[in-house]
Amino acid sequence: MNNEHIQKAITILNNGGIVIFPTDTAFAISCRIDDKNVVKKLFNIRKRSEKKATPVLVDTVTMAQKYLEPIPKQVVDNLIEPYWPGALTIVLKCKTNVVPELVRGKGETLGVRIPNHKIARAIIRGVGEPLLGPSANFAGGQTPFMFEDLDKTLVNLVDYVVPGECTIKKPSTVIDCTVLPWKVLREGAVKINY
Repeated sequence: MNNEHIQKAITILNNGGIVIFPTDTAFAISCRIDDKNVVKKLFNIRKRSEKKATPVLVDTVTMAQKYLEPIPKQVVDNLIEPYWPGALTIVLKCKTNVVPELVRGKGETLGVRIPNHKIARAIIRGVGEPLLGPSANFAGGQTPFMFEDLDKTLVNLVDYVVPGECTIKKPSTVIDCTVLPWKVLREGAVKINY
């Protein structure tokens, strides 16, 4: 794990930059959640629909909690404890006053996960705030599971790319816990039993 790359990524993110880095699932294109201007820039770069919420990466449940309504105990016991860190994105009710509209797709929920990846977690920990975590491709483009998969045009639009390997190379499973019964929105790397 190259600390120089990690430090550089942290500095750029903290100064309102956009960085691509590897996670356990795929390469993510990222910025801080709490900087509305850079969030808008990231959406523009990725050509992502403003109605489409974007997942967020955190380092701890405590970090996520700052942006979420209280997490139900069943979610903690049945999903967070067994599957985090890992390839499970959990959609929960969020504090709409602190989560930018674009990040939540103008809705009231936020998809969150703790990646099981040393580089990704070191960057998130270093920034100290949740980071946007959509895959590093143009909307509708191929998900980059390998460094070579990254679109050169996209790479030229961001401030920095952290080299590295994705360990699972599959998208995360997404589960919506704001409805009962919970609903799997995307089958991915994690098979859930609850």
